[in-house]
Amino acid sequence: MPTPPTPPIPPTPAPRLTRGSAGCRPPAPVRAVHLGLGAFHRAHQAVYTTADPEWGIAAYTFRNTELPRLLTEQDGLYTLLLRGNGAPRAEIVDSISRAHPGGDTGRWLADLASPDVAVLTLTITEAGYRVAADGTGTAIDRVLAGLRARHRAGGAPIALVPCDNLPGNGGVLREALGRAAANEDPGFRSWIEENVSFVDTVVDRITPATAEDDSVTAAELTGFDDHAPVVTEPFNEWLLAGDFPLGRPSWEHAGARFVDDLAAYEQRKLWLLNGAHTLLAYVGPTLGCTTVDEAVRHPVPAALTESWWDTATRHASLPAEDLAGYRERLLRRFSSRGIRHNLVQIAAGGSSKIPARILPVLRAERSRQRLPEAPVATLAGWLIHLRDRQVDDPRADELVSLARSDDAARRVLSALDADLADDRELITAVDDYVDHLRHAADRSPST
Repeated sequence: MPTPPTPPIPPTPAPRLTRGSAGCRPPAPVRAVHLGLGAFHRAHQAVYTTADPEWGIAAYTFRNTELPRLLTEQDGLYTLLLRGNGAPRAEIVDSISRAHPGGDTGRWLADLASPDVAVLTLTITEAGYRVAADGTGTAIDRVLAGLRARHRAGGAPIALVPCDNLPGNGGVLREALGRAAANEDPGFRSWIEENVSFVDTVVDRITPATAEDDSVTAAELTGFDDHAPVVTEPFNEWLLAGDFPLGRPSWEHAGARFVDDLAAYEQRKLWLLNGAHTLLAYVGPTLGCTTVDEAVRHPVPAALTESWWDTATRHASLPAEDLAGYRERLLRRFSSRGIRHNLVQIAAGGSSKIPARILPVLRAERSRQRLPEAPVATLAGWLIHLRDRQVDDPRADELVSLARSDDAARRVLSALDADLADDRELITAVDDYVDHLRHAADRSPST
C-alpha cells in the first residue's frame, strides 16, 4: 500500500509586533501629546519625533477605541509602509509611548496638566477648528479643558502645534480657543495669552487609507505581524514658525524646517497640492476615476489640473522657478502607482476645504473679470457630489438639501460665500459645467 504524502508544514506565523519582539527601545518619557490619532499623524509628526529618543508621544483619538487598543497591544509600535513607483519599503516607528481612546478624559487632563509635557500637536481636520455660535466645539473644547487643567496645576507654558491644512493654522487655533474661552475666568484667559504659544505649520505627506494587502506586505518586509500599519509616500515635508517655551523634539534631524514666515509656503501647498486634490476628488469620480493616479491619467481631469496650476500660480507669492519645480514634483507624486489615494477619502469635508483651497484663487480671478475653467469645474463636481454620492461633511444635511433644490448652484455657493452667490455669471457657468461633466462622463475613456 503506497505511503500517503506528507502534508505540507504550515508556515510559522510571524510574531506580533511589540517592543520586545522587534528589539526596540523602551517607550520614551511622554513630553508631547497629540490630539487626532490617525494615519496622517503616524505618517508625519510621529515619524519626525523618532529623531529624538528623549521625546515620547501620548496620542489621543476622538471616538475611536480600536486603534488605541491595537497600538497598546503593540507597545505603541507600527509599521510605516512606503509605497512609490519602485518596490515598497518598511520601517518600524517607535515614538508613540501611549495611545488612548477619546473617552480617556482623566488621562488627557493629567497629561496636559503635566509640566513634563511641552508640546501639543493636533490633526483634527479643517472642520475641527470651527466653534459653534454658542462657543462650543468638540476638539476645541477638549483642548480648552486640557489648558484649564494645566493652569490649575501650576501653569507651565506649552506650545500648541496644529498640523491641518489651513492658512495661518496657528492663528486659526488661537482665535478658536479665544472664542471658546470668552466666558472663562479672566485670569485663565490672561494665562493663555502669556503662556501658550501657537505655532504655524505646513505639513505635506500623501497618506491614503490602509488596504488589507498592506498588512501582508508589511509582515513580509519586517517579519512581524502588525495590526495597525500605515501606508504613505516616500516624500514628506514639515515647515514650522513659532516659539516652543519648554523646548521641542529635534524634528530638524528628520528634515523639518523652521522658518520665520510660512505664508508663501502655505499658499503654495494649499493651492497647488490640496487645491488640485480637491479638483480631482470632485471631477474624477464623475468620469469613472477612483484614485488620484487614475484621475491624472484621464485626459479631462489631467488637463483641468494643469489649468488649475496655471491659474493658481498667477496669484502665488513664490518665484516662478520654485512653483514650476513644485508642479513637476506634484505630478510625479500624483501619478505614482504605488499610492492608491482614494478620491472619496479626499472628497470628505468639502465645505471646509473649498474655502481654503479654491475660493481665494477664484476671488482673485473674478476681481480681474476672469472666469477660469478649473475652479468652475471643481464647484460643478462638488455639486454633483452633493447630489449623487454619500457625503461626509459636518454640514452634509444642509448642503445636500440645498444641492437638490431649485437654483442649487446659487444656494450651495451662498452657504460658502454670499458674494460669490451673487455672481450670476459664475452661477451660470457652474450650472452649465454640471451638464458638461455629465456629458463628458458618457463619452469618457476607461481609466
